[in-house]
Amino acid sequence: MDEIRADDLGPLKVLHFHFPRTDFRAVLVIDNTSLGPAIGGLRITPSVTTEEVMRLARAMTLKNSAAGLHHGGGKAGIVASPGNPQIERFIRLFARQIRDLTDYIPGPDMGSNEQSMAWVYDEIERAVGLPEEMGGLPLDKLGATGFGLAECAEVACPYAGLQLKGARVVIQGFGSVGKAAARFLSAKGAVIVAASDTKGTIYNRDGLEVKELIDTKEASQSVIHYKEGTVLGVRETFSLEADILVPAASADVINEGNVDGIRAKLILQGANIPATKAAEEALHGKGVLCVPDFIANAGGVIMGAMEYGRKVEREAFEAISTRIKANTRLVLEKSTGEKLPPRQAAIEFAGERVRQAMKYRDTL
Repeated sequence: MDEIRADDLGPLKVLHFHFPRTDFRAVLVIDNTSLGPAIGGLRITPSVTTEEVMRLARAMTLKNSAAGLHHGGGKAGIVASPGNPQIERFIRLFARQIRDLTDYIPGPDMGSNEQSMAWVYDEIERAVGLPEEMGGLPLDKLGATGFGLAECAEVACPYAGLQLKGARVVIQGFGSVGKAAARFLSAKGAVIVAASDTKGTIYNRDGLEVKELIDTKEASQSVIHYKEGTVLGVRETFSLEADILVPAASADVINEGNVDGIRAKLILQGANIPATKAAEEALHGKGVLCVPDFIANAGGVIMGAMEYGRKVEREAFEAISTRIKANTRLVLEKSTGEKLPPRQAAIEFAGERVRQAMKYRDTL
């Protein structure tokens, strides 16, 4: 079992679930609820660990705080493959275990989706990211996180000495977030030159046609079948020449093993905790602007909170644009003015709101 390390913010609760005579194992971390009930995704992967879920839960505390939401941070993980034939049973088992934990509201995450949230809601009537038929604002279909990344890019580019129009973009992880980011960034004039998935990387220095790339991915399950480009290995994604790099897959993909080869000037963290602490420090040291995950990719949770508050699609998109642009500007101004790494500036900004709320809570 991973060591549980606590600080002045949390975690509030760490729970492990296991049913004898089954393969079901899960973990839930409720990090902090001073701002309100925690919202955070349900991650489903065979490799998910308590430490990973704890780090993700803290990122959600900071993300919800920075976004000005009346929600705390939490995260859950089921140790299984999303394609496991028992996955519906596992999700429903998990939901039953958290029925009375009303300070946690599940949402979709890596390995889970709208259908998963429908199963959770069917069990406990508490989830965000629901299908439209159940009154939800479908985060993946609408591309909430990708939209937010493009809004973030609009503000961040000048701080990195870039113009978004014509900027060359590499997207690592061409899943729901990566596809949406490609759509919204290209709509603002950026040029997508490379995209990757678990099978490999497709690269074309003249640019990839985004609709065709998405159609190829959906038809063949991999970007490497796109007709015009060079197929490269998965690891080569990070060393390609580009202005903007968008890591939009799993945790710690930018690390000590590849950080020296990164050539981008701006990194927009589309995934949660996609870079190690040491890698971020190295990037900052060589002048690469790295916008932290809980600032750049907050579009999904903002839309989830809007759904939970019974807002409509237009209101959700307006909230994403307004809040992400304002927070990106605030964090980068603080980072520049105080000569701080962007993550430190963002943590100080978001953490202060949480600590202020904690003063009004009964800690006995």
